[in-house]
Amino acid sequence: MTRRFLFVLGSARADGNTELLARRAAEQLPPEVEQQWIDLTADPLPDFEDLRHDSDHVRPTEGPVAHVLDATVAATDVVIASPLYWYSVSAHTKRYLDHWSGWLRTPGLDFKATMAGRTLWGVTALAHEEQEVADPLIGTLNNSAAYMGMRFGGVLLGNGSKPGDVLRDTEALARAKTFFAQDAPLARFPYEAG
Repeated sequence: MTRRFLFVLGSARADGNTELLARRAAEQLPPEVEQQWIDLTADPLPDFEDLRHDSDHVRPTEGPVAHVLDATVAATDVVIASPLYWYSVSAHTKRYLDHWSGWLRTPGLDFKATMAGRTLWGVTALAHEEQEVADPLIGTLNNSAAYMGMRFGGVLLGNGSKPGDVLRDTEALARAKTFFAQDAPLARFPYEAG
């Protein structure tokens, strides 16, 4: 299968630091690798409605949910580009991940089996110098990948608050050059590590 990257932009700010860093990393992908970019603020997903115990699940065929679902299942690599908001993913990103719960129960989709073995990546910009504050965001993505049987390539961290700040983070820009070239092991929950 040809690699196809889906970049899911979850920032509340257009052209923010997280997107800039994600685009720098994406520039390093070989030209034959397909890229699709979805901005969750430009075509927002509706709030997720938990229908786990409802038998009326149907695959969406139009609108933002259908578009994002189709892009997600077509991707070999899903890149969550979410700034660090209150030490985790943004509300737009969380809503996207919440929709995964509904897709798990959509008849004929077999979402979990479809995504198993594919790779989840993260890109985030944070205002803190101490990168440990991003651990909750990293945990959210790692654990989501582990539950789905996906690989996890880790999270590319950059520093920046004002628009464009991340372009002065030379260490993050250097990591961006090789970020998608690294191996992505099968994700494991923290209790499985060791």
